[in-house]
Amino acid sequence: MELLEFEKPIVELENEISKLREASRSQDIDLSGEISAMEAKLMETKSAIYDNLTPWQRVQIARHTKRPFMLDYVAHAFDSFTELHGDRIIGDDESMPGGFATIGGQKCVVLGHQKGRDLKENLRRNFGSAHPEGYRKALRLMQLAEKFSLPIIALIDTPGAFPGIGAEERNIAESIARNLREMMVLKVPVIAVVLGEGGSGGALGIGVADRVLMMENAYYSVISPEGCAAILWKHRKHAPEAADAMKIAAPDLMKLNLIDGVIPEVAGGAHHDPEKTAQSFKEVILQHLNELKGLSTEDLLAKRYQKFRKFGEWSGE
Repeated sequence: MELLEFEKPIVELENEISKLREASRSQDIDLSGEISAMEAKLMETKSAIYDNLTPWQRVQIARHTKRPFMLDYVAHAFDSFTELHGDRIIGDDESMPGGFATIGGQKCVVLGHQKGRDLKENLRRNFGSAHPEGYRKALRLMQLAEKFSLPIIALIDTPGAFPGIGAEERNIAESIARNLREMMVLKVPVIAVVLGEGGSGGALGIGVADRVLMMENAYYSVISPEGCAAILWKHRKHAPEAADAMKIAAPDLMKLNLIDGVIPEVAGGAHHDPEKTAQSFKEVILQHLNELKGLSTEDLLAKRYQKFRKFGEWSGE
């Protein structure tokens, strides 16, 4: 598994414990006391690191190549997933899969960004950066959900919408803007979850929701820390400072009332136990779905409107 820089002390201790256990077995020596002491030190080290992650460290976890992606959550938390394809205008964008599913017995439509784990899959999924047809497909599926009175669950994980010439020619800005407008008036509950990266308009294009949630080690930002550092400090090496200044991590965004909840992950990030993390994800989604189902359509739309109107509100203090 890919090792992150700040995890090296943990791995070194784990290796030392493995060596002690091997020596105890091969030489028939009782090293249980030393092993116990090292295990206690390992627990302390893990707690010191994982309980005090910096925003930049959370960004690194959010980008981990083994982190569960959209379709991993669909496989572990949803049932009976039937994928639907195409935007009915240009074609099908495989970086934005979606379709009908059930979660906890509740029928729904689930859609979101999908990245790849190797070069071949990343080329197929366009590195999780959707084209205009991806956002148009997402809107088509959301309107289909509205037609059949099904809640919508949007899973965000993208560095941003695809910025290529072809995407501009096919009007990427218009497709995202249309989604923002149309999602605001959908007459069914909408829940958006930032799984890993939540970058710029590419994330917001499926992020207008009654409840916006984030995984514990995800980030949500108008620009990447590297991009911000390149603009403000003229060098990408200041990305850690930018990540801290921008308040892009889930705990900071929760304090600023820009998101509605944080879904806990296992220590060190979801990639250490995807199935357990998916179970936490499922429980939180069902809790919010049950709360939203109790609202009338009028209340749902009014609360959604007020939620976004409050963003950036100046208190005068």
